[in-house]
Amino acid sequence: MSVTTETGSTTFTSLNPATGDVVGEHPVHDEKAVLEAVQRAKAAAEWWAGLGWKGRRVRLLNFKSAIARNLNEVARVIHEETGKPVGDAVFEAVGAINLLDWAARNAGKVLGPRSVFPGLLAINQKAILEYHPLGVVGVIGPWNYPIYTPMGSIAFALAAGNTVVFKPSEYTPGVGVLLGELMAEAVPEHPVFQVLTGYGETGGALCRAGVNKVAFTGSGPTAKKVMAACAETLTPIVAECGGKDAFIVAGDADLDAAAASALWGAMSNAGQTCTGVERIYVVESVYDEFLGKLTERANKLKAGYEEEGTSFGPITMPRQLDIIERHINDALASGGRAVVGGPESVRRPFVDPVVLVDVPETSSAICEETFGPTVTVSKVKDVDEAIERANATEYGLAATIFSRSRSAIEVARKLRSGMTSINAALAFALIPGLPFGGTGESGFGRIHGADGLREFARAKAITRQRFKTPLDTTTFTRTEKEVEQIVNLMKKLHGKTYR
Repeated sequence: MSVTTETGSTTFTSLNPATGDVVGEHPVHDEKAVLEAVQRAKAAAEWWAGLGWKGRRVRLLNFKSAIARNLNEVARVIHEETGKPVGDAVFEAVGAINLLDWAARNAGKVLGPRSVFPGLLAINQKAILEYHPLGVVGVIGPWNYPIYTPMGSIAFALAAGNTVVFKPSEYTPGVGVLLGELMAEAVPEHPVFQVLTGYGETGGALCRAGVNKVAFTGSGPTAKKVMAACAETLTPIVAECGGKDAFIVAGDADLDAAAASALWGAMSNAGQTCTGVERIYVVESVYDEFLGKLTERANKLKAGYEEEGTSFGPITMPRQLDIIERHINDALASGGRAVVGGPESVRRPFVDPVVLVDVPETSSAICEETFGPTVTVSKVKDVDEAIERANATEYGLAATIFSRSRSAIEVARKLRSGMTSINAALAFALIPGLPFGGTGESGFGRIHGADGLREFARAKAITRQRFKTPLDTTTFTRTEKEVEQIVNLMKKLHGKTYR
């Protein structure tokens, strides 16, 4: 809800999705405010880059320490703005701390200058590869993991030597504001990290404000709008979008572990996870046993807010409830069955677990991202069929395979996804050194890991002639004899037949 104050400035309130209580009130930053913030970031960028790897590492580790010291407060704000349990909020914040620590400690190793072998043709050249900061990075964050997900861009952009302007989701602005305050405590000298609050217009203004790159996390349709805005100024973008992630259960899987992992991957955070499990494919020889174990566990889960015995919180974004409800109804109307829950599971703003079986592959519950605590379970004759069905989607974010066989690694390689875990759903998200991102409708570019650091830097190639060679190939004084010598050299080096 937006209100205009007596001074004419516009503010909006963030609400607790479970109770409707006001959590905080924040300004709607307009285009002028966005431009001013970006100009401040540009002015601070030279200082920040000039600190070098060690200077930035120390300050980012202090930022990490500030978050850790205020972990309870950070978790409280996440809890109130998203409705997720406090324990889940703590775990999310811990993940963000882990990302920040890795980026700070590894940026110099990954992006520091290094020599490159020049090859025989340019043996007289000293070849150097460097990575330079882009300048100012705009980060547009999501509401489902309001500190962990954007930190995958914020920490890595800052560690690479950029300043950052962060626009958090309008559903979770307080988390972003608190991050800004903690960063100002750790780095008081210059505004290297600023936070702008508001709606989509604020994010659009950030895309057009002259930043050097935009890191966006959100839905595919919104990513296309962000790309269109960035295209006006040829601003590059990294997009981390949604998924329809598959979970494969092979005939030799540990079924108890698979059922527990699949349920957590599907229902944690009320299913509001881009890498959450939404489709389960089970080899027919173990289908009935697996389904029994899954439903037994799912029947014990319940959505709620600060109630004893509840497993996850409400649906944070109200309009998502309509999509969840539509997918459940479509699955049932197209011949599917609900073995846990059903339409009655939707108790706005909560949704209890829903497990659907016999759902056609053409149903929206199979084809579209649901982003809620629902999951489909399908029987397949073998793992090959499971791979085929898993890949039959426009998304390509993450996947899981449960199998005791060593060949599970080959299954993982065949799955069309940016990330795949074996015998533990979403395990890749716990490892900050691994890149995070997808393909197709799941977006492009990578955050986390060495690839995430390079995402926020530009490669710079430098050569320096160390000595002159008899073959002067790069001037107009080159002779026919020198050309002949080059031809003979190439024949010797590269003219052989390979077998």
